[in-house]
Amino acid sequence: MQQTDLSKSRARHMRKEITPAERALWSVLRNLRFKGLKVRRQVPIGPYIADFYCADHRLIIEADGSGHGSPRDAQRDQWLATQGFRVLRLWNQEVLTNLPGCLATITCHTPEH
Repeated sequence: MQQTDLSKSRARHMRKEITPAERALWSVLRNLRFKGLKVRRQVPIGPYIADFYCADHRLIIEADGSGHGSPRDAQRDQWLATQGFRVLRLWNQEVLTNLPGCLATITCHTPEH
C-alpha cells in the first residue's frame, strides 16, 4: 500500500474516532456554517493528516490534547509551512470551555470573512 493510500485509510479511521473537542468544532465549522468557510475534516496533506482544513485560506486547524506541543509537532508545522500552509493550534480544553474565543481566533486567521 502506498503512503497516500495509508494516509487516506488512516484519515477515514480518524473521522470515525472524533474527540469531544473536534466534535464541538466540527458542529460549527461543517456545512459552511462558520462565516461561509468550506472546511473539511481529517484531510491527508503530504505525510500528515490535518484535523480541519480550509483550502481557501490554506489554513489547517488542529484541536490538540496534552500530548501535543512536542518537537515532532514543530517539525510537522515547519514542513507544512514550507508547503504554504498555516497551522492554527487550539487546545482541546480551550475548545470545550471557550468555543466562542476559539472561533474568534479562527476569524483572525481568515481576514477576508
